[in-house]
Amino acid sequence: DEQLSRRIKERLVLYEGFETYGGLAGRDLEAMAVGLDEAVDEDWLAYRVGQVAYLGEGLRRAGVPVLVPFGGHAIYIDAAACLPHIPREQFPGQALSVALYLEAGIRTVEVGGVMFGRHDPETGATEFPKLELVRLALPRRVYMREHLDYVVDSVARLLEHRDRIGGFEFEYEAPVLRHFTARFRPAAPLRALAKSAT
Repeated sequence: DEQLSRRIKERLVLYEGFETYGGLAGRDLEAMAVGLDEAVDEDWLAYRVGQVAYLGEGLRRAGVPVLVPFGGHAIYIDAAACLPHIPREQFPGQALSVALYLEAGIRTVEVGGVMFGRHDPETGATEFPKLELVRLALPRRVYMREHLDYVVDSVARLLEHRDRIGGFEFEYEAPVLRHFTARFRPAAPLRALAKSAT
């Protein structure tokens, strides 16, 4: 129905932009243009990479084991080194990620056994990746130094009570890309962390 199609296209402009934009609104296209401009601005890139390095150096000075050299968008904490009392089967990266969120409101992502571990269908054993990390990604144009100082202080204080952080077990794991939809339960009863980051 040509008339219905035309009416839908007219309304589409209000909510999604022109049909030729692929469902992107004008503000989204403008944000992409700004991002492309910034991606080739060497002063902006120096600031951006410097901000990540500032966080990494702060964590390293506080005794937090981090991967070096630092990347351009994130710092990776070595969760296995931070929580050596948690076995790989109880996902120390996930445990650290959960503790950081509960204690300090810091959102991170586990990059280790949950994300890259695989069950061997023949043996039933889990094959773990070499590294057990927690990623602290820094989105563009969001954080100031005070925010990064808060993260450094919070991680350092949390790790003063690292022995109270326990591991996790899968309650549910999808057969593919399990880290997106997995549900966990504590491997042992949770212990209070004494609000270490407040």
